[in-house]
Amino acid sequence: MNPLSATVPHDLARPRGAGLVRTYGQPGVLGAYLVLAGTLVSLIGISWDVQWHVDVGPDTFFTLSHLLLYSGSAVAGLTSLVMVVRATAAQRAGRPAERAVGGSPVRVLGGTFTAPLGYLVAGTGGALFLLYGLLDLWWHSLYGFDAVLDSPPHVGLFISISLTMVGSVIVFAAARAERWGRGGLIVSIPVLMTFSPITTNAFAALPLPFEPVVAGTVFFAVLLVIMGGLTLGRGAVLAISAALAAIQGFLWWFSPWASHVYAASQGLPLRDNLGNKAPELPASIPMFMLLAAAVIETLLWLGSTRGWSNRWLPQLLGASGGLVISVSVLLQKSLLGDSGTPDAAGLLTAAVVGLAFGALAGFLGARFAVILRANTPTSSPKGN
Repeated sequence: MNPLSATVPHDLARPRGAGLVRTYGQPGVLGAYLVLAGTLVSLIGISWDVQWHVDVGPDTFFTLSHLLLYSGSAVAGLTSLVMVVRATAAQRAGRPAERAVGGSPVRVLGGTFTAPLGYLVAGTGGALFLLYGLLDLWWHSLYGFDAVLDSPPHVGLFISISLTMVGSVIVFAAARAERWGRGGLIVSIPVLMTFSPITTNAFAALPLPFEPVVAGTVFFAVLLVIMGGLTLGRGAVLAISAALAAIQGFLWWFSPWASHVYAASQGLPLRDNLGNKAPELPASIPMFMLLAAAVIETLLWLGSTRGWSNRWLPQLLGASGGLVISVSVLLQKSLLGDSGTPDAAGLLTAAVVGLAFGALAGFLGARFAVILRANTPTSSPKGN
């Protein structure tokens, strides 16, 4: 199947079946946005927690940043459970499962439950988060303070949160026929993009001839923005990048402010020699993503108007966006004082990394877009 055959044309923003989600009623909209709200709360909590480890250091299980993190996953997980139970009840009552609400139905436990795909993924992430949260509580009971971010329970928590965020993307992609579904997808994708630098840090110690964190940042940023752009249509890449910039700006202010205020309230000192260092998580997000988005949008427009082959267009989109991001990340690190001015060799290495990982991300992003669009209903349901 050609990955772009159903995504490059500009009429894709309103697929067949537009308006279907209205037949399901407001609970479908409320469930989707409660899951998104949970992921946003978790994102704020993790950014605060990362900054706490940088500015203050040790923490316990019951710090406010941890509680914010747990509450976000709880909201998303419980909402997913309710939506699964609701879909199961509808199925047992003889009403067909509506793919516009959470995605394609999946039989779970031999058909005991009928779970919309998005809510199944988000709910699984929430359940795993609960298990790893208990492990984190046990870890703190053994060792007391956590002085680092990458303890074993934390790694499990990060993976669980990522699953919930992926589930949120699937939920809104299934409702992309509706304005609220498209809006939710434009927000849920940058939420996942903002969280990806934490994942890439797991590869920081690998002995590679390039920076694994930069390569990972390029890969996830390009993959997700192209996936979203090809799922939604014209202008979506720019909209997603603008939402990412808004999230980055908020976290840039909030994370150090919350850490300093909370440390003062607990009578804890800040680390020595902090200076004016940029906040940890927001500073790891590409600051020039809008520039990369403009390049990708321009190439998408040219590809559509001039009939470029869909066999290599995704790789071209990815390589071009990856080149912009990889080089700009080096400049960003230099501007923020994390490294010196990049030399010619460093820029060349970054360019090669950006082209290679960006091309791979574009290839995969186009195929993930096909998967997301497959959840879009193509015919009107007969009642609810």
